[in-house]
Amino acid sequence: MSNVDTHRAAHEAFNRRAYDEAVRPMRDDATYTEHPRNITTKGPLEFTDWMKGWVTAFSDASVSEPRYIDGGEYSVCLFRGRGTNDGVMGPLQATGRRMDLPFCEVMTYDAQGRIVAGEMFYDSTTMMVQLGLMEPPPMG
Repeated sequence: MSNVDTHRAAHEAFNRRAYDEAVRPMRDDATYTEHPRNITTKGPLEFTDWMKGWVTAFSDASVSEPRYIDGGEYSVCLFRGRGTNDGVMGPLQATGRRMDLPFCEVMTYDAQGRIVAGEMFYDSTTMMVQLGLMEPPPMG
């Protein structure tokens, strides 16, 4: 299985809420950083809790329209993150509004194809505007 295949399988497992399957390729010491919220998890258990947090906030959360790039020891996925905010996200209450925005995820693998690190990037301002939690920035 290639690193891109591993990345794709993890997203497919997330979309099915098969969390154990999604974290199976992670090493116990793997880290994962969600940069917009400055959250870093360590190991499969913390990463599972992080995934469940997204599903709590967006029960229909999905990785949609993924495009994978093979970078050898790295794989990159550009995808649409979609879902309805029908639950709390940290201190933020549910708004009932939809999120649909681009995400970029980079995974790093060891020589055995195990995930050693991951990073996620997205525009948190666009997400907050879509959820009605802030006004769009002024044009100018």
